[in-house]
Amino acid sequence: MAVRRGYGRARGKPPAAATVVRGASGRRRGIDRDGGHTLIRYRAFRNSDPPALAEIWRSQPAEHGRVQPMSAALFEQFVLSKPYFDNAGLIVAVDDQRPVGFAHAAFGPNECGDCLARQMGSTCLVMVRTDYQGRGIGAELLSRSETYLRQRGAEVIYGGGIAPLNGFYLGLYGGSELPGVLDSDASEQHLFESHGYREIDRVYVLERELAGFRPPIDRQQLQIRRRSTIEAIFDPPAHSWWEACAWSGLDQTLYELTSRDACRVVARATAWSIEPLSSSWGVRAAGVTALEVEEACRRQGIATYFMSDIMRQLASQGTSLVQVQTMQANVPAQKLYEKLGFRLVDQGAVYRKDGSSA
Repeated sequence: MAVRRGYGRARGKPPAAATVVRGASGRRRGIDRDGGHTLIRYRAFRNSDPPALAEIWRSQPAEHGRVQPMSAALFEQFVLSKPYFDNAGLIVAVDDQRPVGFAHAAFGPNECGDCLARQMGSTCLVMVRTDYQGRGIGAELLSRSETYLRQRGAEVIYGGGIAPLNGFYLGLYGGSELPGVLDSDASEQHLFESHGYREIDRVYVLERELAGFRPPIDRQQLQIRRRSTIEAIFDPPAHSWWEACAWSGLDQTLYELTSRDACRVVARATAWSIEPLSSSWGVRAAGVTALEVEEACRRQGIATYFMSDIMRQLASQGTSLVQVQTMQANVPAQKLYEKLGFRLVDQGAVYRKDGSSA
């Protein structure tokens, strides 16, 4: 069984509509409901922006999948410090010198993971201060994000982050992985849907509290235990430049299950602390990602034993909650997690907009 997610090489009540007219020099003038005018300018990120961007983030409604409170230091660590960060891709909406919203456009890696590939891009997120919503600012930010991506070669544009378009915001949004746009973030889903994006897949976000967890025990599980060993490798080396950058600074442990009969590793998975997001939940949590069992060894109970033992080890280290994510079509993974007591806590929509129809 493989639970790797990602996209290959290549609902809620919508906000009230607002009338928008062009101002000078490509600026946008939003018309408020009371008839007043607000001149909004759009520009690239500046080094003085992080405190204001953190304030915009803090103005958003509380959600399980979005870290709060955000700070300029966190923004620096998880976004600005990435070597592929481009000031021009972080577009800021400004009202009289005050940032009131932003959109972040970015690219993912090539096949080898050793450099950026520009055929596919993503608008990672769009955020507007709550007191400025409903004025067309989010729509204009999204449009400018798309323009940035297309001008640099993007033929397909995604809405939200999902592997391999996961270079930013791990640990700040989503959970164990980037899930596209969460259902709990209904206003952002509406923004993408109303601008030509179509939902092409769904991500299930599942969690399991470890208090009282007991691994399933039967003859098959006991046989697997006798015939295998599990090794935990702390801070494993990255497989590529992209992996090293995207997961930089995140506490990871690689688990490998070795078959004594076959004398080789037949299953792997990675666990990490989901920090700083899990701190905002008030619990010590871990995300388990990239669970994979060698094809010849599937449907033999190995995934159940392997995942159960990982959860046991995490519990012994003080972890109280485990989160996993899987795609809607991955029924075997869903059945595994259901068997182990996971429950669905949210879903993410994977949005895509083809360049030809943009």
